[in-house]
Amino acid sequence: MVDESIQARVEDNFMITCESWQNCNEANIQSFLAECYGQSIDPQFCMRWLEQNKEQLPNWSSLSKFAQEWVNEHTSTGSPLSMDNQS
Repeated sequence: MVDESIQARVEDNFMITCESWQNCNEANIQSFLAECYGQSIDPQFCMRWLEQNKEQLPNWSSLSKFAQEWVNEHTSTGSPLSMDNQS
């Protein structure tokens, strides 16, 4: 079950950064993800929320690729840290 307060914050962040579904572009999707990330909301949760609403987003195919790249850059990849540089 999703915490409704987190869901509400995600929706608020979307309205602040994108203003409307039709206004979505790469720049404000990035702002949306960054705002959520800055509020300690998991960017992957925000990506799933966007995917759930993809039918409302114009040009979802390119936006989804851009958003997924941003999420991948800002979340753990699960790769172990190299100890070589830590002396």
